[in-house]
Amino acid sequence: MSDSMTEEFELPQLYRHHVFACHTQRPPTHPRGSCGASGCGPLWERLGKAIEAKGLADVGFTASGCLGFCAAGPLMVVYPDGVWYRPTTPEDIDEIVDQHLTQGRRVDRLVMVLARS
Repeated sequence: MSDSMTEEFELPQLYRHHVFACHTQRPPTHPRGSCGASGCGPLWERLGKAIEAKGLADVGFTASGCLGFCAAGPLMVVYPDGVWYRPTTPEDIDEIVDQHLTQGRRVDRLVMVLARS
């Protein structure tokens, strides 16, 4: 009998890109901060609407909990590329959608290089 966990097989990829965007909301005075307190709500709403308006059915968008880098927010990460972005304006969202999610080109000016301390 073969062990199905060790057999190689190809898994279908549901999305070309999958965006996870932190929606964590802490009080404004919380020492760690939060993406919610940093104004992520309107940005993520714009992101979802832009993905839908452009018909990007191969792009998944998930509102997530904390991504672990609270003081740097608002943060989003695009997989499978593993690119972290810190958009702060509606125009930043538009650029990420147009460049990265549509054309596959990273938006370097918005990339966050994060490290665990």
